[in-house]
Amino acid sequence: GDIEVHLGATWIPVDVVKDFMVELLEPSWNAAAVMEVIYVSYTGQWNITNKAKGAAANVKANETYGTERINGFHILEASLNMRTVKVYDTKYDAVSCREIRVLNKNETILAQQKQDAMKQAFRDWLFKDPSRRERLVKLYNEKFNCLRGRAYDGSHISFHGMSPEIVLREHQRNAVARILYGGNTLLAHVVGAGKTYTMAAAAMEAKRLGLCSKSLVVVPNHLTEQWGAEWLQLYPGANILVATKVDFETANRKKFCGRIATGDYDAVIIGHSQLEKIPLSAERQAAMLRRQIDEITTQLGLMDRDTPRFTVKQMEKTKKTLEAKLQKLNDQTRKDDVVTFEELGVDRLFVDESHFYKNMFLYTKMRNIAGIAQTDAQKSSDMFAKCQYLDELTGGKGVTFATGTPVSNSMVELYTIMRYLQYDTLQKMGLSHFDDWAASFGETVTAIELSPEGTGYRAKTRFARFFNLPELISLFKESADVQTADMLNLPVPKAEYINEVLKPSETQEEMVSSFADRAEAVRNGNVNPRFDNMLKITNDGRKLALDQRLINDMLPDEPESKVNRCVDNAFKVWEESALDKGTQLIFCDLSTPKSDGTFNVYDDVREKLVARGVPREEVAFIHEYNTETKKAELFAKVRAGQVRILMGSTPKLGAGTNIQDRLIALHHLDCPWKPSDLEQ
Repeated sequence: GDIEVHLGATWIPVDVVKDFMVELLEPSWNAAAVMEVIYVSYTGQWNITNKAKGAAANVKANETYGTERINGFHILEASLNMRTVKVYDTKYDAVSCREIRVLNKNETILAQQKQDAMKQAFRDWLFKDPSRRERLVKLYNEKFNCLRGRAYDGSHISFHGMSPEIVLREHQRNAVARILYGGNTLLAHVVGAGKTYTMAAAAMEAKRLGLCSKSLVVVPNHLTEQWGAEWLQLYPGANILVATKVDFETANRKKFCGRIATGDYDAVIIGHSQLEKIPLSAERQAAMLRRQIDEITTQLGLMDRDTPRFTVKQMEKTKKTLEAKLQKLNDQTRKDDVVTFEELGVDRLFVDESHFYKNMFLYTKMRNIAGIAQTDAQKSSDMFAKCQYLDELTGGKGVTFATGTPVSNSMVELYTIMRYLQYDTLQKMGLSHFDDWAASFGETVTAIELSPEGTGYRAKTRFARFFNLPELISLFKESADVQTADMLNLPVPKAEYINEVLKPSETQEEMVSSFADRAEAVRNGNVNPRFDNMLKITNDGRKLALDQRLINDMLPDEPESKVNRCVDNAFKVWEESALDKGTQLIFCDLSTPKSDGTFNVYDDVREKLVARGVPREEVAFIHEYNTETKKAELFAKVRAGQVRILMGSTPKLGAGTNIQDRLIALHHLDCPWKPSDLEQ
């Protein structure tokens, strides 16, 4: 009852799947004798041989669990490979003068109903037989239900050299103990739980105890100096090296990397983008690229006719990019003067705001599933390669990630974190392929949701549900130190959430209906994607919702627009908090300040506030402070209450900006794409 198993779970033995196939679809005895169920662990691919022979004159395969167009054996194979079945018709296209495949909706719905019935039959059948149940439960418990999480207690750590003015909380001390005594760690602590001090204390203790010789701390670019200052507050006698923007300019980079390599520092603090500029050795990079190319080539060889061209194209594109990188690497006349990552002498890596590295390429047989990205971010590949190097060097003990939002946008990110921090564990458990992990712990859910243009509904399949959660969580907590707001009960002010609901103007209503027509044209393929596409329509919709003048600046300024309501609210709070010099933040991702005289929301808000009596110097834009020094000055002014209204976009002002001393209100003019942006 507690173990949920789906078709395609790779820990189920092949002979059990064959028994199910024979009992459910009842092929003739001579067909059953030649049919085989094969699972190739290297590629994560299932295959059933002699499907046509099994389906011959077979009512169960062709009617009960199959249709005229697709028999039960094909449906079973698709289910094992975690694919939703689809039925296509071939038509001749007069425009392109070639045959094209068109989805047959009715046949597809019928086939998917048969697939659901088969999946349910498998769940009902699997644990019915007592001896089979006993065998599978034993197998599952030995593979997944065999982890007992260690409780870490840091109460005994003495923290030599730490400022006596600062006392770490219990959860921080325990997290330091986990970093020191456990393996790779994820500090999944709620925003504001003091991750900076935790990592600084762990790095200093590791150095003092001889567990590492040099720590590299990677933080968002705009926070390097703030991190340095806080580190010295905690350890006034620490010998740290903090990178500035200038240090990584081409002329100075070599010198700075030389200082890291030759200096005996307690820690080196650099920005996210600066880490990318320190390459791994060419030999290591080439070996990793070859391995990725081999994996993609294998996957492409397994693609069948039903694989959408989009998926194949994406994989081909990634393969080409990797081959180009390898070629470039091989062509490079070896620059012997470049200090490589291995030569820095770093044997501990701390990464703050690690959710910035969530887009890592993964291979999957699932098709067109929202939430499973198959794109590769250069910075994520680079981080993965460096984590692998440190795993080799330290035996899986040298990497610490920290983020308040470990899963920021999609369930896949949980697997990505495990790949960074628990790669060896995944290999041992046979979960190195995403599909193996997904078949054991997650499933796709098809639900009706609002279409992008906002006028209708459509069915969308997402990877959005977990099962066997106790085992997944115990596996995840092998590396993750999870601390939520409920667990910590931190002394934070209680927030009052106000959701402003405004009526659209007549112009906005007219424009929304025009978006629906555009979306229909895009969906039917009547428009060149370069001129119009869904992303463009969605973006226009967001602009229109914010202020209709962003679509056309000749349109009137609606008194009941989002911008005007925000100005009303901000002015009211400004007046009420005048005595305490209360500060406010206004987040707006669209329509950032421009100097070309065109309409933008930032200038509009400032001018309206100034017109009502707010001094101009009390309203600032983060965009006007474009260096670290200027930003530090601005943040000091906000903390002092000299700047009382600060406007910025989520990327520039969202994460790690500690200016909450007098903060009493946050205004979000447009909702960010990711839930994590609101949390931060």
